Amino acid sequence: MIENVTKAALYVNENLVIRRNRICPEHGYEDRGRICVVTGAHGDELEGQFVCYELIRRIKAEKEKLRGTVDIYPALNPLGMDTGVRTVPILDMDLNHMFPGQKDGTMMDKVIASIVDSLKGAEVVIDVHASDTFVKEIPQARISEEFEDMMVPYAKQLNVDLIWINAATTVHESSLASSMCKLGVPALIMEMGLGNRINREYGEQVVDGILHLMHKLCLWEGEDIPVKEPRIIRNDDISFIRASESGIFMPLAENDTFVTKGTVLGEMIDPLLGEVIYQVKAKCDGRLFTLREHPLAYEGALIGRILKEEKEKSS
Repeated sequence: MIENVTKAALYVNENLVIRRNRICPEHGYEDRGRICVVTGAHGDELEGQFVCYELIRRIKAEKEKLRGTVDIYPALNPLGMDTGVRTVPILDMDLNHMFPGQKDGTMMDKVIASIVDSLKGAEVVIDVHASDTFVKEIPQARISEEFEDMMVPYAKQLNVDLIWINAATTVHESSLASSMCKLGVPALIMEMGLGNRINREYGEQVVDGILHLMHKLCLWEGEDIPVKEPRIIRNDDISFIRASESGIFMPLAENDTFVTKGTVLGEMIDPLLGEVIYQVKAKCDGRLFTLREHPLAYEGALIGRILKEEKEKSS
């Protein structure tokens, strides 16, 4: 059932409308609880669109096995998605920096507050993001240190490769996930892929995880697919690789592969001189889980991240 979560008047007789698809158990079955899957907070992150489609498709195919309500929000920032920009157009504000909103505030404050109200009471909220348009990420859950004890048990069920406990901007206090946790509603961020792209394999992996979590919560009686055992990491477990000079980055390594210290991850080239400025090399042994896809890289730009081997971490 398609429902309007909130509606706000815009200029030229247009409206900002945020919708959700609510899927309930078939008649005669007890509703055991509710899970919410939200995405589209950033208009240039499209990975969640396939996740919404695939989750709805699989549930519809075995609707008789659903034992709880599933609320799916494909576009929290519909204006941004319509125009292909990360922020809310005109306001140029990051929607994921505006929670929890205010019922007596500005138009966007009221919109955000309505979203929050609609999520209250859920067993868990999963906020699906993609990476930005510069680097590609493997599927991972990101959790604030403040809510680690609450959220790690949920994240372990979601078929992600990593659970990153950090205090980065993705889990800051004005994000959807943090705001919901403060209200007592378990919520976490899932991040994967690349901005403005859809990776079907990653999407299917994440949907497997969502259905597995629903099975654990007794909301789903369909097939329970085994999930990965994620590694829990913190910033100290990661080697961050940044550009030491500006140039055009040409990758030579594949993301999500094991590399050794000194492995050439790519070359920074100068198209005017036809020369290699320098080689970008791994600083340690480990799993390359982030790699730059956007060729233009200025000094200081993120090129990649390597998850250190335990021996590297302890040395």
